[in-house]
Amino acid sequence: MHNIDIKVRDAQLSDHKTILDFQMAMALETEELTLDQDTLSKGIMAVLKDSSKARYYIADSGGKAAGMLMITTEWSDWRNRWVWWIQSVYTSPEFRKMGVYKILYQHIKSIVHNSEDIGGIRLYVDKRNVKAQMVYQGLGMNGEHYATFEWMKENE
Repeated sequence: MHNIDIKVRDAQLSDHKTILDFQMAMALETEELTLDQDTLSKGIMAVLKDSSKARYYIADSGGKAAGMLMITTEWSDWRNRWVWWIQSVYTSPEFRKMGVYKILYQHIKSIVHNSEDIGGIRLYVDKRNVKAQMVYQGLGMNGEHYATFEWMKENE
């Protein structure tokens, strides 16, 4: 692991293109999907303009985006607290194997740990993405409890 200085910050409107590029690359790399760039661009802008939808966090290395993740929220009536979902994880190729995700995760975990209103962190990962699963397990997360199923309405 290299010694790099990473600061985690909230994404700003000026991060739109970086997030767009990261999202396009992430979908292609992890799920072999080419996302509709116009739809994605509008979706990113919606988040950047309204943090109640989601929040992006940027791992910044000297003014350059090294990685990112997005947080969405779920209300848990069982816990009477929010659960934060980590989504859209991406590390720029030049910063891989340097602990960028670990820094992002520790930042999020610290926020959750210090909040009375947030009960924990969840994420989902493509079953084929074994590398990512190993990283998550290495950080103390487990995937033993739930399986995720989905139905998505196709864009019409």
